[in-house]
Amino acid sequence: MTVLVAGGTGFLGTAVVRELIRSGHDVAATWVVEEERERLASETVELIEADLFDPDAARAAVDAVDDLEAAVNLVGGFADGPKLHETDPAEFDRLMRLNLKPAFLLARAAVPRLVERGGGAYVCVSARTALRPYPGGGAYSVAKASVLALVNALDVEYRGDGVRCNAILPSVIDTPANREAQPNSDFSKWVKPEGIAKVVRFLVSGDSAVTSGAAVPVYGRA
Repeated sequence: MTVLVAGGTGFLGTAVVRELIRSGHDVAATWVVEEERERLASETVELIEADLFDPDAARAAVDAVDDLEAAVNLVGGFADGPKLHETDPAEFDRLMRLNLKPAFLLARAAVPRLVERGGGAYVCVSARTALRPYPGGGAYSVAKASVLALVNALDVEYRGDGVRCNAILPSVIDTPANREAQPNSDFSKWVKPEGIAKVVRFLVSGDSAVTSGAAVPVYGRA
């Protein structure tokens, strides 16, 4: 049985892939940036090139996995900005598309497979700001809140089919890119990718059989 990790070559994605492999799962991971493939060069993982913003590509990525037991969507993105009334509509659309569309398209392709096999897990990434917005992050907060709405809708529609649908809510993840963007922050308070990966591993495993429709905080100390 295989877990499909969309965005599996990113900083969080590589941590999730490695944790799943260490725990005994077979793993497939989607990628779009050639250079990022090197992050998983030492791992036994099936790499699938896929643009998760394209419905056919999302479907093809899922179809490439023979025995799908779970799907994890880590595709998304962050941006600060002005207050909502000053936000450019194009930027609002970009953040909604960046964070919601891959989560929807992966679920659209993967959930029927999970229903067919009698159950499984779907996990995606929202953010703490979906519950606790802050000034200047309004558009991003709305986009991540829409991911929670998607998870809730999936839970209502597919829980009876044995498909568990959950979201994780990180605060600031301790990655090189975030350290560069916020060099004066206290990095010790940020959540490590490896810590989030353990929560994802739990949510795709049978140990989370009674958990669905959850928004799981993974805040670290921030």
